[in-house]
Amino acid sequence: MMPTPTATPPDVTTFDRLESQVRSYSRAMPRLFNRAQGAWMEDAQGGRYLDLLSGCSSLNYGHNHPVLKQALLDYIAADGIAHSLDLHTAAKQAFLVELERTILVPRGLSYRAMFTGPTGTNAVEAALKLARKVTGRQHVIAFTNGFHGMTLGSLACTGNAGKRDGAGVPLNHVSHEPFDGYYGPDIDTADLLDQRLSDPSSGLDQPAAILVEAVQGEGGLNVASADWLRKIADIAKRHGALLILDDIQAGCGRTGGFFSFEEAGIIPDIVTLAKSLSGMGLPFALALLRPELDQWRPGEHNGTFRGNCHAFVTATAALRHFWRDSAFEQTVRQRADLLGRRLHAIAAPYGDQIRVKGRGMMQGIDVGSGEVATRITAAAFARGLIIETSGAHDEVVKVLAPLTITEAELSQGLLILEQCVAMVMAPRFSAAAE
Repeated sequence: MMPTPTATPPDVTTFDRLESQVRSYSRAMPRLFNRAQGAWMEDAQGGRYLDLLSGCSSLNYGHNHPVLKQALLDYIAADGIAHSLDLHTAAKQAFLVELERTILVPRGLSYRAMFTGPTGTNAVEAALKLARKVTGRQHVIAFTNGFHGMTLGSLACTGNAGKRDGAGVPLNHVSHEPFDGYYGPDIDTADLLDQRLSDPSSGLDQPAAILVEAVQGEGGLNVASADWLRKIADIAKRHGALLILDDIQAGCGRTGGFFSFEEAGIIPDIVTLAKSLSGMGLPFALALLRPELDQWRPGEHNGTFRGNCHAFVTATAALRHFWRDSAFEQTVRQRADLLGRRLHAIAAPYGDQIRVKGRGMMQGIDVGSGEVATRITAAAFARGLIIETSGAHDEVVKVLAPLTITEAELSQGLLILEQCVAMVMAPRFSAAAE
């Protein structure tokens, strides 16, 4: 199948009249979408679009995967409970059993599951609060270009000035230390952090937690090396801080293994998950805690939507269908190899003007300019390809294809991307060469 985009935008006066100006994706992709399946979306005018955005990695298994959809339909048809606060339900029990059996035990992990609310920022807020409660400290170390959410605690840990400016109040008790590679390949920023924490005159308070992403999604596909992550984990332990690994975008298979930190061989104190955890795009967030850290009093941290049983059902189906053996993981790695090869081929003609970034099925191209990247993604959308930008200046064109995408579909999308890059970059490259 080929993308067949609709040429003209729909009537959006209802949205202009009634919806807040804060909306963003709909401005870059002004169509009225009404159906989706697998890697494809359709608009109300019959246009078809190949989706390499996947709900910002909330749809790792594609749109409306038939196995997950059927599990949900069966549950609803049987009058299964939809909302349950934090009551015991059969749907929650099934999820916990499957999580332990399929994900935790095979990886040698022992965690308690804390259901925090519907979104990733809820999981991060809970993790931060627990770290401060357990350690008795206030300070948190986050990293440059990190993104952790839009509520105040998570936002304080987020680096992007445009996001932080919306807070309206000071964002305190967090310092932003340089991420791996921030000063280039010759400076080990983990060593710098250790030096500062070890120096009582550095001015850096001892932290309750170190909050880190193994791959920074919104920050521009910056990858932490396994060695660097191991150093950060060791630093946290030696300095009495909890290591919080934010796996909200990079987890659930996006970088190959179920967790993005697996290749580093570390065991974080707390892991935050959301986005593709439900498998169907249903709101579902989770904080995984080492058992000895589970020091909450009953109700000390709660929320109305901690019992989304529909999400429990689809999450259980996703774990059972995709993760009980290694076949899916192997397929994801094959697709990631294809993605990396094709992106390097796209970048090659332009020398140092384009470089490939990321890991696994979380890769993209840094074109050096937000204006250039936006022109590329706009040209792609005009050809029926849904793709977005990321990075401090929106300079990275980021590919977040469904992990279930076929080789043919992925190749088709990357061919469109290659054509759009050539259209935008060729005049600039020729001018630079003169």
